[in-house]
Amino acid sequence: MTQAPDRPDSMMAIAISTPGAPDVLVPVHIPVPSPGAGQVLVRVAAAGVNRPDVLQRQGGYPPPPGAPATPGLEIAGEVVALGDGVKRYRTGDAVCALVPGGGYAEYAVVAEDNALPVPRGLNLIEAAGIPETYFTVWTNVFDRGQLKPGETFLVHGGSSGIGSTAIMLAKAFGATVVATAGSAAKCEACRQLGADLAINYRQEDFAAVLKDKGMAADVILDMVGGDYLARNLKVAALNGRIVQIAFQQGSKIEADFMPLMLKRLTFTGSTLRPRSVAEKAVIARALEEKVWPLLAAGKCRPVVHATFPLAEAARAHALMESSTHVGKIILVT
Repeated sequence: MTQAPDRPDSMMAIAISTPGAPDVLVPVHIPVPSPGAGQVLVRVAAAGVNRPDVLQRQGGYPPPPGAPATPGLEIAGEVVALGDGVKRYRTGDAVCALVPGGGYAEYAVVAEDNALPVPRGLNLIEAAGIPETYFTVWTNVFDRGQLKPGETFLVHGGSSGIGSTAIMLAKAFGATVVATAGSAAKCEACRQLGADLAINYRQEDFAAVLKDKGMAADVILDMVGGDYLARNLKVAALNGRIVQIAFQQGSKIEADFMPLMLKRLTFTGSTLRPRSVAEKAVIARALEEKVWPLLAAGKCRPVVHATFPLAEAARAHALMESSTHVGKIILVT
């Protein structure tokens, strides 16, 4: 193993003392992990906060086998040690990476194939807001949803980290973009990001608005669930694709699925965290080829709403649960 000479033996990390509210997130000191074969050790400069972290804190989303118990799914920082067989990276390289856990810490072990160079023009705080959201959007909107230029794309929760990323990428690849959000200010933020139409779901029914405008969605990205499922079926276009990535309003509903047959719809969904290193590596390579040039050119970039010191992860989670943010919440070490 190759490593930087100043690597400490212990580090601060955030532990979940017991499932519960944000204040169960507490700073602890644990040993610095060592990279195994095909892995790198990253000195974490910043880590993104995501909804799955909240679910894990509440006890509803345990880490997959072999993953650290420490929460955190995306990081950016400097490579400080190399495991056997690492070929692409060297100590001192700046990377951002998708991790199955362990991001809320001063150091994190990363599979080499799940790390990417920090895009030109972005700082490490911005880069920490890329992996979870960009991997999720790419695999669901462009791989599973097969969004094509000229199609209409509908994303719910448009002002969230996932939503803001989906708006920017869909627009960059030539789609007409419709977003739903929970306030006039959030709808305006969606329009600023590139949405052609933003609907305040607290004031209007998105299905009724689209019907009145004679619009139908070729691809729908939904993280809400609940009664949105039936309305998504109504607004989907012929041969449309509905991609489910979360169920904030519940996964058990009663709905009329006749439109699924009549419109020849595809209703699919996925999770990202349990996938293998190899599966995530395929997404990473697609992002580097197709999206990294857009980031470097400034055509899209992570929207950072707020930053918190790592030790104040509880405050970051409280902000996320308030749903008053637009874009990403980032922890900095």
